This record gives sequence, C-alpha cells and structure tokens, in this order.
Amino acid sequence: MGDDNRAELRRNLVVVSSDALWSTLTSVLQDNPGGEGIGVALSSAGPVRVCDVTVDQWCLRLLSVALGKDSSPEAIGRALDGCFRSVGCGAALFLLLLRGGRYAEEEEELAGVLRERFGPEVFRFLLVVSLERDTVVVVDVLDDGLLELIRLCDGRFCRVTGAPATRAELAALRAAVEQTLEENGAGGYSREMLGEAGRRNTEDTAMGLLTEKLLRADEHQEAFRETVRQREAERGRELEALKRRQEEERKSEAEERSRYQEKKKSLEEAVRSHAFMVQLEMNGTPEDETRKTSVILVGLSGSGKTSAMNLILRRADQRYSPRDPHPGPPEPGPATTRCLGKELHHGGQRFLLVDTPELLDEDGAENLEVVKDCLALALPGPHVVLLVFQTGRFTQGEAELLAQLPKTFGPQVLERSVVVFTRADGQTSRSVERYVADAPAALRETVRRCGSRYHGLNVGESRSALSFPQVKDLLAGVRRLVASHAGEPMASRRFSAEELRKRKERRNIEDGF
Repeated sequence: MGDDNRAELRRNLVVVSSDALWSTLTSVLQDNPGGEGIGVALSSAGPVRVCDVTVDQWCLRLLSVALGKDSSPEAIGRALDGCFRSVGCGAALFLLLLRGGRYAEEEEELAGVLRERFGPEVFRFLLVVSLERDTVVVVDVLDDGLLELIRLCDGRFCRVTGAPATRAELAALRAAVEQTLEENGAGGYSREMLGEAGRRNTEDTAMGLLTEKLLRADEHQEAFRETVRQREAERGRELEALKRRQEEERKSEAEERSRYQEKKKSLEEAVRSHAFMVQLEMNGTPEDETRKTSVILVGLSGSGKTSAMNLILRRADQRYSPRDPHPGPPEPGPATTRCLGKELHHGGQRFLLVDTPELLDEDGAENLEVVKDCLALALPGPHVVLLVFQTGRFTQGEAELLAQLPKTFGPQVLERSVVVFTRADGQTSRSVERYVADAPAALRETVRRCGSRYHGLNVGESRSALSFPQVKDLLAGVRRLVASHAGEPMASRRFSAEELRKRKERRNIEDGF
C-alpha cells in the first residue's frame, strides 16, 4: 500500500488530556516489544506532539499539545483548535484520557472546553479511555458525571489495564474508532463542523452581550422604581423595624425565662436524684422490699420482650470473657402467656422485672386481668416501663398499643418509660440512632415523649459480646430515671393498693413462693 493511500486510511485522534496522562499513554504504547505486530513512533510538528501506532495495516495517529495547569479555558480551546487543524489526511476524532476511571475536575473542565469550542456534535466523535496500569488506583464505581459523558458519547468507553497495551486492547480501541466513523460519517469531525460551531459561538456571544445590555437596562429601571418605593415606604419600614425589635425583645425574655425554668427543673431533679441515691445507700438493704425497683416490659408478641428480660437477668452482674463457656443469650422460649416476675441484683440495688403477654386482645380491647397481674407483681412499683420493639418493625398493632398506654398505666406513663430496640441475628447492623432517625413518625414521637431515652439490645447469638455493655447502660438509665423521680413509683388510680396486694399474694401462692 502506498504512503498516500495509507495516509487516507489513517485515523487521527486528537488527545485531550494533561501532560502527565499523555506521557503515561505513550509509555504504555512504547513498552510494547513489537512481538504482536504493533509499531510505535514518536515525533513532533511544532507544538503538536505525534504518536503513530501501527497494528498490521491499520494506522492510528495520536496528536496532543501541552496544556498548562494554569491555562484559561480560552487558551486551552485555542491549543486544541490548533492541534485539530494540524490533522492532515484521514478521519479525525477526539480522545479524552482518564486515570483509573476518575472523572476529576480537570477532565470535566476539558470536556466543557471541547463542547464550547467544537460544539455539542463533538461528542459524536469523542472516545473516553481510562488508563489503569498496576500503579494506578482504579475507582470501583464510575462518577455520575462520567456516566453522563459516556451516554453523550453513545457508550464509547475503553480501558487500558496493563503496560504494555495488549493487541486485544488496541483492537477494542480500533473497533470503537471504526464504529464511530460508521455511525457518524467516515470523514470524522470536519473543519466545516468547526466553522459552524465557531459561527454559533459568535452568534451566542453577540446574543449574550445584547441580553446583558437589556438586563442592565432593566436593572437601572428597577433600581429607579426601588428608590421610589423606598422613599414612599420609609416610615412604614421604620415602624416595622420597631415592631420587630419589640418582638425580638419579648421573644428573648421568654426564652430566658424558659431556660431559667429548665435549669431550675434540672437542678431540682438532680437534687432529688442525689438525695434519693444517698438515702438508698444509707438506709436501703437488699432485704428492704420498699427499695426494690420494679420494671414492667411491654410489647407485642415477637418484639423480643422475653429475650430482652432473659438477657438482662443473665448479663446484669457479669463481664464478658472470651473463655465464657456459654457466651450467647439463652434460646427464646414460647410466647409469654401470663405475667412473670424475676428479680436480680445489680450495682447494689434490687430490680424486679415483670414480663407480660400482650395487653390487648385480638379485637384491640384491653386484657384487664393481664393489666391487674402485671401491676400486682410490680408492687411496690411500677417505677419504670420498658417499651420493647423489634428493630425494623413497627406495626399498626404497636401503634394501637402506644395509644392505649396512658389509659392502662396513667397519663404520666411516657415520663416513666424507656424505649428498648431488640436486634436478633440476621437483622441489619445499622446503629440504633440511625434507626430512630429513620423510624415512622409515631415511633419517633413516642421516643421524644419518653425524653429521648432509648437503648439497643442484641438478643442474637452472633452479637452476644455486645450485650454486656448494653445491659449495663440500660440498667444505669433505669436507675437515673427512678432517681430523677426520687424513687417514687408511678401512681395508679385504677385499682386500689389493697386489691393489687391481695392479687400478688394469690399469685405468689400459685407460683409456690
């Protein structure tokens, strides 16, 4: 084949990239020993750097110009224009180089200059190539901006993953070049297209200048109108400013009063809590029934109430050890069918935990006998209610249960409640804080009305070690809540103390106590 025919068949790629990426590309090509029929020759023509690649009878010429890091978009556009105009015979296309699939700010700016200088049709003749040698860190997921660019290029995206470039990689590049020419014109991007893009840019620039003048005229007119309005409304603005100042002063005073009341309440609670703890340490003994803190666990079947109670009983006075022969929590038993009370000692204090079946029957009506049982077993309390929910589940039945709580335990129930989220094996491992933030509105409002008191318990086997500090933090939270109310139990006016006491005695006899 003659030189003239070879020139006609040559494909010219104007390489758009930084100097470092151009050097990497030529290095990848030059490293090829030529054993696969690949020839590479470097030359220059003035400011234009040339790399001729020959694979069998197929010729590819890569052209590039140096683009300084501090060059303006106009200077980059002129340089690329000159590089394109240096193309002699053969079809011309453009190639944008990336490093490791990263579409950084520099490459995004170069793509914008291409569009501005050569028009949007340039993307029909643009190929995107990612250099991914062993020393390059490759991104796992392509950037959204790069995906959009690849879409504009009709999916023309190639990777060069090694050094030297293999025959297969050059074949893939060749296929992309030939497909581009087949789909968009064998001549590639032409000077006529460049001229048309220049004319459009000139028209757009002229239209922009005209629009800017019109905007300035509108701004002057609007400024004049604004001056007139300001003069007419000056007294009104002064009056409005005075009203705002007075409102801000009243708001500031109200906020100051609110902060004072909150601080006073906090100090009073702290004093009561301290006094209660001192009294408990001085006067209370493990055998003193009135010093027992009773806690009722409330929730639907499947929420993990019984598993949570068993976990608390097991972990209350233990520390985790990798030599623990039974590190996991006990296996969950059958669904709770009647109220059950269990005692434990933790931190020098007695706790009574009362597990409950569902407080509402299948028709949504309150199970009065269950309510009486749990209140009787919780004597001399209850002091605290643990609202137990399974992480990732909040049903209509649980919403109905929350609505029933004030009637069952009194209007102050949420002030004495702590929310517990149980997590079993196989459930998501995201944090309790994240789950609460994304929870349904009714559940978030319940947590807020509980004073944002919530804890997580891992009741599954695989996260058993995490349950030790969780149980410790939960019981510490219960103690703080009880201390903030000076150890006083929740007031229940539905049933007399005598009725509940007798019911507890009957339960103790039935249970063999």
